[in-house]
This record gives sequence, C-alpha cells and structure tokens, in this order.
Amino acid sequence: MTASIIEDRGEGSPRNGEADGFPTATPLPVRTSEKGEEENPSSILLGTSAEDHHIARMAALALGLSVLEAAIPSPLPGVKPGLANIVTLIVLARYGWRTAAWVTLLRVLAGSLLMGSFLTPGFFLSLSGALCSLAVLAASQHLPSRWFGPVTHSIFGAFAHIAGQLLLVYFWLIPHTGLAYLVPIFAAAALLFGTVNGLVAAHYLDKNPINHKIQRHREMRPDCL
Repeated sequence: MTASIIEDRGEGSPRNGEADGFPTATPLPVRTSEKGEEENPSSILLGTSAEDHHIARMAALALGLSVLEAAIPSPLPGVKPGLANIVTLIVLARYGWRTAAWVTLLRVLAGSLLMGSFLTPGFFLSLSGALCSLAVLAASQHLPSRWFGPVTHSIFGAFAHIAGQLLLVYFWLIPHTGLAYLVPIFAAAALLFGTVNGLVAAHYLDKNPINHKIQRHREMRPDCL
C-alpha cells in the first residue's frame, strides 16, 4: 500500500510539514548567487590558494615522470632512475622542504592509485624510500650552500631512498643476509642516477633563476632556506 503526498502551496493548503495527516519533507532553502543563479545547497566549496595550485602542478609533473619511468624496463627490480626526484629537487630549492614533502607524498599516493599498487609491498617500498629521502633532505638543506647543492642533495636522497627500501625488505619481506650482496649494486645505481638527476635539476635552476614572486613565497615560509 502506498501513499502519495501532494504539496499545494496555494491559499487554504495545509501547513508546511502536514498534508492529509502525513508529514511532508520541508524543502531546503535555495540560495542565489550575486548573478541571480540558484546554488546547489548540497555542494561544498573548498577554498584553495595559489600555493595549493602550485603543489598540485608539481605533483602532477612528478606523477607523469613516475608513470614514464614505470614503462622503462629495469634489469634489476628496484633499480630505477628516479626521474620524479628531479621535480623534488627543484621544488626543494625553490619553495623549501615542506612543499617538496607535499609533492613527493602526493606523487607516491597518486602513483600507487593510478598503477593499482596501493597498499601492496611496492607501495610501502616506495613510501619508505620517499620518507627516508625526505628526512635526509630535511637535514642536508642546512648544509653550506657553497659546498652542497642539488647534486649532493640528490645523491644523499638517492642513498637514503635505497637504504630505506633495503631495510624494509630485510625486516618485512626477505629477512635474509643474502641481501647484503645486492648493496653494492644498489649503491652504484644510487650514485649514478643521483648524480644525473642532480645535474639535470642544477641545470634547470641555473637556466631559470628565481624570480621575485618565488622569493616572496620563500620569505613567507619559515621552512625555506
């Protein structure tokens, strides 16, 4: 048995909320914009800043490089050039560690969702390497800029990335001392790719000097050096 509810808004109609003894739903108030257009009351508008847009662009660029890197065949699992780290180094030099951390973590999360590896061992390996690399970069950015730059930061980050992954593999996936035989191979790969990525980032930073807008952004952020 069904009952139909008829709303009549004319004169002499029942009060709002009553119709023939049955309760009726009270319509939500309709808000209008300045242009007179109706706004959906169920929509949620999130305010974003220029920094949020910049982080999203940098994370999208790093994600694209990660997808491109995934298509490159590797002779040994875990040995990758780390092209997305170039973006991290540029963001670190221009906008500071906090923004670089956001870009890196968003890239790891979005990349795992895009490639279907979220919450798999590969995701945790990538996350552990990224966290270790960010921790080392947070410390290395305080070193004298006269002697340490994007190349050294890249090498430090690459070694930290490999170390974090190997530790996770040993304590979680393959608890065997035989992993020690792979350390020289991974260390050589970290040195090679870290140097190349650092040189690419340094070349970009030299060809694109910092502008006044970025300088003001760095001055407003306490974590930027």
